[in-house]
Order: sequence, then C-alpha cells, then structure tokens
Amino acid sequence: MGYRNLQETVADLERTAQLRRIDVEVDPCLEVGAIQRRVYAAGGPALLFTKVKGCDFPMLGNLFGTLARARYLFRDTLPAIERLVALKVDPGSVFREIGASLGLARHAWHLLPKSASKGPLLQHATTLAQLPQLVSWPEDGGAFITLPQVYTESPDKSGWQGSNLGMYRVQISGGEYAPDEAGLHYQLHRGIGVHHTAALGKGQPLPVNVFVGGPPSLALAAVMPLPEGMPELAFAGLLSGHRLSVVKTPNGLLAPAEADFCLSGYILPGQTRPEGPFGDHLGYYSLTHDFPVMKVTQLFHRPGAIWPFTTVGRPPQEDTTFGDLIHEMTGAAIPDLVPGVRAIHAVDVAGVHPLLLAIGSERYLPYVENTGPQELLTQANALLGQGQLSLAKYLLIVNEKDQPELDIHDIGAFLHSLLSRIDWRRDLHFQTCTTIDTLDYSGSALNAGSKVVMAASGPVRRRLPTELSGDLRLPTGFSKPQLAVPGVLVLQGEPWRGERSVPSADLLAFCRSYTQEDAINAFPLIVIVDDAEFSAQKLENLLWVVFTRSAPANDIEGIESFSHAKHWGCSGSLVIDARSKSFHAPPLEDDLDVERRVDALGVTGGALHGLI
Repeated sequence: MGYRNLQETVADLERTAQLRRIDVEVDPCLEVGAIQRRVYAAGGPALLFTKVKGCDFPMLGNLFGTLARARYLFRDTLPAIERLVALKVDPGSVFREIGASLGLARHAWHLLPKSASKGPLLQHATTLAQLPQLVSWPEDGGAFITLPQVYTESPDKSGWQGSNLGMYRVQISGGEYAPDEAGLHYQLHRGIGVHHTAALGKGQPLPVNVFVGGPPSLALAAVMPLPEGMPELAFAGLLSGHRLSVVKTPNGLLAPAEADFCLSGYILPGQTRPEGPFGDHLGYYSLTHDFPVMKVTQLFHRPGAIWPFTTVGRPPQEDTTFGDLIHEMTGAAIPDLVPGVRAIHAVDVAGVHPLLLAIGSERYLPYVENTGPQELLTQANALLGQGQLSLAKYLLIVNEKDQPELDIHDIGAFLHSLLSRIDWRRDLHFQTCTTIDTLDYSGSALNAGSKVVMAASGPVRRRLPTELSGDLRLPTGFSKPQLAVPGVLVLQGEPWRGERSVPSADLLAFCRSYTQEDAINAFPLIVIVDDAEFSAQKLENLLWVVFTRSAPANDIEGIESFSHAKHWGCSGSLVIDARSKSFHAPPLEDDLDVERRVDALGVTGGALHGLI
C-alpha cells in the first residue's frame, strides 16, 4: 500500500533511481531553489540535499517534479480514486450507497483517521530559526515554507470532521515578524477563511497547526478541490491507502503522527503583519500586504525529519504537476460540475486563474439554427460561481456541437475555433468591480478587478489570417507586427503611460484610427505588448503576457466600439493592451551569480552533472 511517511518515500525513490542525493553544501538562500527549478525544467529526479548551509535538517526538492513520478507515488490508490470519481460516488457514503460488492468499501475505511496517544512527530522540538531558511527569489521578503499543510478546525465543529487542510504559504522570517511568529498568506475562497471568520465572531483565537512533510498524500490532499463537507485530512488517508494516524497537539488540534514537522499555535484576533514580497506562480512577485500572523507556541519534529520544499515562478513549475495529476483524477467529474459543460481547462502557462477555457453545449432551442450563445452564457455564469473557478479573469467558452472533436488542451486549436466564430458585437460579457486572484496585480486593487466571458457558437464567420499582409497600416508609436497564431496580430507599443483603471490614451487613439473597413480587421484579435518578438515567439509566451498583464474592463478596446443598453461590443477587431503597467508587480528574474554557481555544479564531476 501507500507510504506512511516521507522516509519510506525517499527510500523507495532512491531504490528505484528516482532520487539523487546532493552531498555538497548548498545554500537555502536562492541556491537550493535555483537548483530545483533547473532540475525540474530538465525533467530530472527528486533531490535530497543532505548538507544545507546553516541547518541540520536535510531538504527534499522536486518530489512531484514529473507526472510519471507523481503517478508512481500514488500508484496503489489512483485506480480506486478514479473509479470513485467515474461512478460519481461521494467517498464518505461508499458503505451506504454501493456497499462492498464493488470493492470500494475497503478504500472508504481509509477515510477515517485513527487516534494515537503518541507518534514520531512529537518526539523532538525546535525553533523557527533552526528550520531551513528557504528564499526562492532575490526580492523575497524572508524565508518561506512552500509546501505547508495548514490545518484548522471549525470553532463550531471541532475534530477532523469539521477541519480544513490547505496549502497557504507561510513566512517564517524577515519583515516585522518576531522569532516566534509566522505569516499565513491565505487568499480568497480558502476554507481557513470560514474558520477564521467564525473565531473572530466569537472573539477567540483560532488554533492552527502547520504540517510539513509526512506521506506525500498530505500535500496532494491539501491542494485537492474536494466536495463541500469532505475533510482533506480524511482524503489523505484515501490517497495513502491506509488510515491516517493522528495525535493531538497542546493547542487542541490534530496532527498526523508521521508528519516531519508541526508548527503549532494560534491566530490571535485582530493581528496582522506585512507579508511578502514573494516570487509567485504567475511569474511575478506578490507584493507586501497585511495578512494574519500565527503565534507559534511549539514546533515539533520527528527523528530523522526531512524538510520538503518547492519553488514557484513563471509556469510551468513543479506545482504544474499537481494540477495535471488532479485533472487526471477528477476529469470524469467535470460534466457533473455544471450541466452541459463537457470540459474545462485552467491554463497553467497563463498563471491558472487568469485564463479558463470551457467547452459547453447549446440545447435550449434545438429546432432553431445558429442562434448564437445562449445556454453557453448560463454555463459560463455557473462556472464563475464554482469555488476557485470564480477567480477566472478571462473565461473563453465554445459550443461542443460546432467542433465535436476539439481537444480543450490543444489551446491553439481552441483559440482558432473561438476566433473564427465569435462576434465581438454580441459575444463579450463583462463583470466589473468584482473579485480576482489575490496574486493578480492587473486589476483596480488587491483582490479587485474585472472579468470577461467570450462565448462563441455557430458557423465559421471568418477565415483567420495565417500570414501578414503588405498593406498593414500602423499609427505612430506602434511597430514590429507579428503573427502569433492564426488570427492574432501582435504589435509593439511604446511604454504604457496612464492611470490605473482607465484605458490608456494611445490604446483609444489606436482604435479610433481605424474603421471596420480597414485591412487590419482581418485579424479578429490584436494585442499590444512591450516586446512583440518575445510575445509572438511561442504560444506559451503569448498566453502569459496577454492574460497576466491585462484587465478586461480597462485594457480591452475595439475598432468601432459601442455601448448599447449597457452592452459593450465592437464592429472591428478586438484590441487588448497587454503591456506592463506602472502598478503591476515586477516579473521574476534569476540571480546571475547564483546561476553561475549552479552551472559550476553541472560540469563533469559536479554534484549536478547529468541533471541540468
């Protein structure tokens, strides 16, 4: 069956040549993270750093670095979980609904944590300063825990049945934090927020445990989009193939007996500290903002404890594998999420939340041809009301009937289908003054911005250009036209100058310099960027630039645009201003001195030879 702890995991991966020990001293400040990202990019093994500068604990990186290795880690339980999903079964009711005859009741038994009076986790104590001080990017505000499992219980329903386990980054040094304090960066639509709200309502501290390490099932459970009422701690047992042994810590909460570390303490009412900056998974820094602070009253660790970590940055990174594995496990449940929706894809290379693709169905009027999007709009609204899907900034949805063979993961083909059918006069639907991802700085303020639904249904309206024409007239200040993909024209503009939440003057002037009769309208989508060559070089660059650097309500304009009965559209090309703005967070850049040190480890005879 599955692993009971991280030590079993490491031993197995080493035995099967899926792990490499790095026995030279490495610095957790920048160097370890740079190594992990380089080995991930090369599709390399898990890495056990045995000599960590300034720390007695070994660090484990790149554990989930390939999809093949992630599948291997859960090889004993993935078939059962996929079967549960395919049968549309709530794991918590397996006994009642389908019984043991289908062979799933045994797996459901693993959902129930079992209490223990003692466990390895509680045998030793340490301090925050003695933990690995991982700093991933040059401008990070301190050291962070990057694979934390943050555990809370409802103040109204104690015990694992009312618990939440989520992966919210934890800052353990720097800034204004005292030696026994840690910053908890939890964002919108996270379960811990419900518990924190309830505790504040009662005027009580919220007990918190932060687990690090333990069986890999704990980390995956912490990022799973589970149904309401399914505790992640229970699901970790299902993933691991055995009941999870738990112990109670002095703050009254549970903790996995086989975890490697546990920060135990409280969030005190009304206490926040400036948290960040932190190089995040959109490829930019998330800046300093006030977040809840955790008072760490005890810090436990097991004998032989190992510190697992990851680093994030412009995708794809190791967290991409989590998304891929989760999609494999839960893909069969997508059609039941919203009736009529066949597939969804939160696009990782665009930063996940900025861009959501969907394939839906038009079934409202089967006796009427080519009515345009109708049920698609109902489905789009429903998707934007689903948990973290509600953070999508751009939702692009097409009709399955128009192209039944369309693969939603073929993004180029999806864009071709949408752009060849969409009517910009009719098929744009904005939400303004709404919530967006905390990490997205394109909006009007932290957590605040706009969304747009682009819905396409019906016959092909236009043939998409596959080359640039010679009669392309450009206004002053716009140059270097590039064809990124069929139908998408990329132009280089001058550096953005303007005011937040207001379309820039040169964007408006660009659109007003054309009519719908001009040749440029052969391209249904025009994108203005800072570097046209980079943005058009490959589709991944285009998606990252466009969807992380634009806000729908502020940065979308069009040729011969209009507003009628509060509906906005345009008769010519749609234009998106995807330039960097003065209020955007800075992009992540590697430290060149650190990169040279990593290069030196990759030469013949070096610790990383053959890995980078």
